[in-house]
Amino acid sequence: MRQAGFLLSFGLLSCLLSLGQSTEPEQKEQTQFKIGVNYNTNLNYYGRTDSLRSSGFFPLAELWFNESFYINAAPIFVTNKVSSFAYAGTVTSLGYLFKSENKWLGNIYFLKPFYKESSDLVQSALKAQTGISLTWMNKVVNITGGGDIKFSDKTDFGAMAGIDHVFRLQPDDKSVLVIDPSVNLNAGTQQFTRSYLKKTGGFILFPGNEQLVTESAQQFNILSYEVSVPVIFARGKFQFLFTPAYVIPQNLITVENRPDLSERGKEMFYATIGAKVIF
Repeated sequence: MRQAGFLLSFGLLSCLLSLGQSTEPEQKEQTQFKIGVNYNTNLNYYGRTDSLRSSGFFPLAELWFNESFYINAAPIFVTNKVSSFAYAGTVTSLGYLFKSENKWLGNIYFLKPFYKESSDLVQSALKAQTGISLTWMNKVVNITGGGDIKFSDKTDFGAMAGIDHVFRLQPDDKSVLVIDPSVNLNAGTQQFTRSYLKKTGGFILFPGNEQLVTESAQQFNILSYEVSVPVIFARGKFQFLFTPAYVIPQNLITVENRPDLSERGKEMFYATIGAKVIF
């Protein structure tokens, strides 16, 4: 699941802005509490998966202090061929949405996961993450760029870019349907360990010694391409979400003769299905 599945992507940011353009008066400073349930058919992290190809169920609780400032928390329950509905951890985040009259829309966030030590999720090494995204909204195509910093045993830097276009339909005064086809690119640093033989010593007729040297290296690469179509139907205080997506992972790290140390991933379809109620 992209960025643990709980961050507001550029597509969902666009959807939220469109949903906010309802015919009802907007109460900007009203505190709102939202609870929801979500199901992800194939948990992945930029197209990387665990060896069991798990699916996930995660309830989500959100508290919006106003139209911009929010906190949320989501416990993750994993299902695969060896476990059923196993608790894997909880992801919490704190964020701030901002927008301007000339159609700039952004999101600043800090995320803190609490994974179980025994978790097999690919992203379970993540200890914290912070980032920002900024979208230029216009009638033709919305353009988004962003960056993040991921903290684990080492620090990684990420970047994303994407485009989307919002289609908004309003069947009646209380209902809104938003469809947002989106394409994005994800990139970031990757940590490598490389080993080589280094010759030391040696003089004229005296051979030197060969020593195995292991070094750590970091490289910035494209991590994935992804196409998604978020669909949100809102009626009154209820929202329903369906997001089919197709992800193409790039630059998977492989270790020769060590599949256990290599990243697993391939092109795949997956979907997120959810519902939410606002109090």
